[in-house]
Amino acid sequence: MATPLTSSLATLAPLILAAIMMCSGLAHAELERFEHSPKPDNSLSFLVVGDWGRKGLYNQTEVAVQMGIIGEMMDIDFVASTGDNFYDNGLTGVDDPAFDESFSKIYTAPSLQKQWYNVLGNHDYRGDVEAQLSPILRALDSRWLCSRSFIVNAEIVDILFVDTNPFVDEYFTKPGGYNYDWRAVLPREKYLSNLLKDVDSALKESRAKWKIVVGHHTIKTAGIHGNTEELVKQLLPILEENNVDLYINGHDHCLEHISTADSPIQFLTSGGGSKAWRGVMKWPANPDEVKFYYDGQGFMSVKITPAQVDVAFYDVSGSVLHTWSRTKEIFSIV
Repeated sequence: MATPLTSSLATLAPLILAAIMMCSGLAHAELERFEHSPKPDNSLSFLVVGDWGRKGLYNQTEVAVQMGIIGEMMDIDFVASTGDNFYDNGLTGVDDPAFDESFSKIYTAPSLQKQWYNVLGNHDYRGDVEAQLSPILRALDSRWLCSRSFIVNAEIVDILFVDTNPFVDEYFTKPGGYNYDWRAVLPREKYLSNLLKDVDSALKESRAKWKIVVGHHTIKTAGIHGNTEELVKQLLPILEENNVDLYINGHDHCLEHISTADSPIQFLTSGGGSKAWRGVMKWPANPDEVKFYYDGQGFMSVKITPAQVDVAFYDVSGSVLHTWSRTKEIFSIV
């Protein structure tokens, strides 16, 4: 005879099984989507910062101050983080004080009290990844939104945030003594196959005027880490086939703009949120591809309208170091 308890368990069983499959990487689901409407004038502005979480050290606080000033001037809609949110080894759990010390107590300007969309970096994977993904952190600070891969639909632009860490072979074959938290990633091949399908599908379905992809790792760079060849081979062809306009990353602790003759995509690095000045560069065979390179701390801004995108890079004092713009025709259907 069925009891209320057994009936409830029977109802919940499929959900529990689905959750277990998702955590074990056995299930496949589309990328999570978040809606973020543009302003009434149909424009959207946001800041990009990466490689930042050092409890205010290495000029993190100074960068945050300038972000607040520029954020107010631009009336930004949100902030995007390119990963490595907490150094050196991510968070130890949802109760790790580093969340407060490196995030909530640092980015205190009124203009930065907006939604933060965060991807994970390799340093984040050295800690408790599930902590950064936990809704408990959102309860502690409502600005925080972190997921492995997801889409922000903002009408005039679709922004795909992609977890690039599992692409990197070295983290699996030569982890260098670090313990990476690969829960929900293994089996790796299935995870990457599903992710690439989801990215391709989302970009093909997009009807936005602009398409942007954000990840932690470089695709094209003159920085110390060099190009991430796994992304060049596996992700880049999908981005090019689907007419992505910008690829934005961190990982290299610098600010950078690369534009190549063989790709219509602009490659933008914003990884100067704290520790920088590494002094090592790996220039490409054609140095003219490097439109801008700055080895120090800073951040980036993006403003988008249906007809134009404007990018600017700022240093730790808020000075504009480099700008770039692109326009698109607005077609009307009669």
